[in-house]
Amino acid sequence: MIELIIVLLAVSIIIILLSFFMNDRFKQLEQQIEQLSLSQIQESYQLNKKVKILEEELLPRTEDFDFTSHEKSALTKRIETLFNNGHSIKDISRMTNINEYDVEQVLHSLR
Repeated sequence: MIELIIVLLAVSIIIILLSFFMNDRFKQLEQQIEQLSLSQIQESYQLNKKVKILEEELLPRTEDFDFTSHEKSALTKRIETLFNNGHSIKDISRMTNINEYDVEQVLHSLR
């Protein structure tokens, strides 16, 4: 019985010593996950930065539309005149070479 206890004690000491010298796989895995997380955060930051630059370039600014509502373009006046003369939206679209949706939008903005 004493021999069994001594053998178990010796095995446990050997296992404890081996655990100190073996590579910790969890630390390696944790480092890999941390590196992956940092690279994802960096990519996300770069993408957000690019999106912000694109938004600034593509979104219209208020000074781009610095005209008054009293000034109407020649095309808007022509559409208004044709509509007041009784032409349909389809006819106006054909006469001005503008699609029907845009004609409707111009007429809607005049109301």
